Amino acid sequence: MSVAEPRRIVLFRHAKADWPQVPDHERPLAERGRTDAAVAGRKLADTGIAFDLALCSTATRTRETWKLAVHELAHRPKTVYEERIYEASPGELIAVLNELPDEARHVILIGHNPGVHGLAEILAASAEDDVRERMNRRGFPAAAFALLTFDGPWKSLEPATARLTDYWAPAD
Repeated sequence: MSVAEPRRIVLFRHAKADWPQVPDHERPLAERGRTDAAVAGRKLADTGIAFDLALCSTATRTRETWKLAVHELAHRPKTVYEERIYEASPGELIAVLNELPDEARHVILIGHNPGVHGLAEILAASAEDDVRERMNRRGFPAAAFALLTFDGPWKSLEPATARLTDYWAPAD
């Protein structure tokens, strides 16, 4: 890998959750969510990114989303289940990312809205083609993901330091 190669981060919102009578943290995926999580996994595989690390919220719906999506990838990254991702604001998510080891070049974060969408917006100083327009038009529905790139160590990641290079949502 070239020293000049940018870091990549995928911000992945959990798939559609069900609404049973359980605490929010314990909500499982709905049937549509299970289908969309696998489709999102195939789209992630299409990016060709070999993730070094996955950071996943401890909520049931995020863990289920990741379990279904990761089966579609050629390479299974190390997964860390991080309590701080659940209900995190964009600033709290940046703090988690700032702690990553610099050996991790390509990271996927599986989390929740509004934090994940807000983080994509805040980090992106620029965007390729119509990617930002598509993301803004669609919002960040369940099972959507955004791909951003940036240069430098993880501790330097802050607002407006990344480039939004791709966006996908199940209806695309």
